[in-house]
Amino acid sequence: MTPIYLFALLGSLIVPLLFSIFRIDFIKKWRNFTISTIAISIPFLIWDVFFTHYDVWGFNETYCIGFYLFKIPLEEMLFFLVIPFCSLFTHFAFFYAFPNIRLTHKTTIYLTIALLILSAFLVVTNLSKAYTAVNYSFLFITLLLGLIYGQKQLQQFYISFLIILIPFFIVNGILTGVITETPIVWYNNLENLGIRLITIPVEDIGYAFSMLFGNLLIFEKLNKQGVKQ
Repeated sequence: MTPIYLFALLGSLIVPLLFSIFRIDFIKKWRNFTISTIAISIPFLIWDVFFTHYDVWGFNETYCIGFYLFKIPLEEMLFFLVIPFCSLFTHFAFFYAFPNIRLTHKTTIYLTIALLILSAFLVVTNLSKAYTAVNYSFLFITLLLGLIYGQKQLQQFYISFLIILIPFFIVNGILTGVITETPIVWYNNLENLGIRLITIPVEDIGYAFSMLFGNLLIFEKLNKQGVKQ
């Protein structure tokens, strides 16, 4: 047993450490982050359990420490805490350093509508592929909620997401077999588009966006409610 999955998660913490030179308030709002992370992780964990049960994806025991719950390794559960923390820390650190960078309101609206149309198209044309259909359904709902309730957050997140994707791809590349003989997390290609970015299913980009922006949207709403109180 070589717990590479756990090492990959611990390595992810390097990103917020690099940005720790910025004294941002994100860490001080850990309660709201905890609430938003739990709220988002629940549907994603349920999704995880079902997909693991039906072999849409699975985990290589060789690279996990061996603790499982509903066939989900401990590392996968930690993924929903570590990755949102690192990603949102990066988001806030970037805009602490560059507060005026954002997409225009019009560009954000047009881009979101285009992504909504693309997501809907991919769902309708791939109903037989579980990962594709469910993933882009989640993305469609997330984008729609952003369009209605979080346009200001979208104006910034579209930019920071491109930065977040760099460490996300490194971690996901490790998990999907870039450095191992067999992948730590394997995917059934019959249940996805079969398009890989090196070793990473293209659907993972939508997965990451839904998980991280959903977390950000709830986090920001909780912060605003706290100010009002």
